[in-house]
Amino acid sequence: MYVVERFARFADDCRKRPIAPNVLHHAKRAVIDWYAALLPGAVVPPAVLLERALAGELDLGDSHLALGRRATVRTAALINGAAAHALEVDDIFRQGIYHPGAPTIAAALAVAQSRRASGEQFLRAVIVGYEISTRIAAAMGRAHYRYWHNTGTIGCFGAASAAAELLGLDRRRFAHALAAVATFSAGLQQAFRADSMSKPMHAGRAAEAGVTAALAAAEGLTGSLDIMEGEAGFGRAMGGDPDWERALATLDKDFHITQMTFKNHACCGHAFAAIDGALALKARMGVAVEEIARVRVGGYRATLEVAGIADPATAAEARFSTPYLVATALTHGSVRLAAFEPARLGDAATRSLMRRVEMALDPDLDAAFPAQRAARVAIESRDGRRGEHLQPTRKGDPDLPLSDAELEHKYFELASPVLGEEQARALLARLWKLEREPRP
Repeated sequence: MYVVERFARFADDCRKRPIAPNVLHHAKRAVIDWYAALLPGAVVPPAVLLERALAGELDLGDSHLALGRRATVRTAALINGAAAHALEVDDIFRQGIYHPGAPTIAAALAVAQSRRASGEQFLRAVIVGYEISTRIAAAMGRAHYRYWHNTGTIGCFGAASAAAELLGLDRRRFAHALAAVATFSAGLQQAFRADSMSKPMHAGRAAEAGVTAALAAAEGLTGSLDIMEGEAGFGRAMGGDPDWERALATLDKDFHITQMTFKNHACCGHAFAAIDGALALKARMGVAVEEIARVRVGGYRATLEVAGIADPATAAEARFSTPYLVATALTHGSVRLAAFEPARLGDAATRSLMRRVEMALDPDLDAAFPAQRAARVAIESRDGRRGEHLQPTRKGDPDLPLSDAELEHKYFELASPVLGEEQARALLARLWKLEREPRP
């Protein structure tokens, strides 16, 4: 069997048995975290610009945007997918260097609404999308991440899988949905190495592409079933030579949706360990910001290359600037959405400290990437004190996870300003009981 056929067999087998309670709980956590990212992202570019650009596809159809406006199924997937990735607060699958929620859940919700699916059917589709796409992401590895943005390139598989599950595609058509969407895979890292709105579009386009491929496969459209492992296929063209057997080995045994990273900072995840380490070291040393003479950050390569913008001029650049992010954390105590408001971006104390943050590649930490996301931080004070700290993981990673209460706190912080506290609480209560939602 080809790789896409084996994934399709997994999805078909999953339909025949109940969802394990632990997997179900983590699926609901993923959906709650997705809404926490979606709602604030829905009221800023590029989502608001897409609503204007695609006005002819809105106010009709059976799917909905974040704040309830009707849309066609593909347009809802596109705009919601982009919104959920816009503010850099969406989930991560560490081993795959991949944000699965933004494209996968956007596609699942759009199709679930259009097909009037139950809450359990929706959650099952999310799980299937996560399990298939995270394994593809892990298989493609660092070779793929050199130029490509995995959320765009791999996200289309999560979206197609979730959509195919909700459409009830049989094994053959499910496999063809995956085979077809492979040719839509796109998303270049250069899009976020400078000021740009393109990065969230990768997640939105992946969601739309997955829905398109699944809908077309349902009507009989076929793809090349050897698209993943073929001589000119996805694996060799866009990575190195992925080990598909290893990727498939734990399928249906080890559920990756239980191993998500939920972000604790509103920025690029490659800066998280440096932020956490700097805050921990500052507290341990008892040093005030104005006493800090120098901060040194040793990290893995992506911390420097992806999140290493030295002098950010815009919010988009600041989210990918470890010097700025460490400086604003040390100055203000956290990296939340307020860190990217104009007043904070121009804050003199933050800017001054940012210029004293030095970055270097740490070969040992780089060798452990992507399975481990660590940073080595040193702070020197003006009176000669020096402290060092190894931050071995990030708050929010599977080995240092956000509790349910911490996840709820994140959700309220991000959702309440958009929905209002009462509506935000009502939505959260509904999401925790989503498996009980009947078909409309």
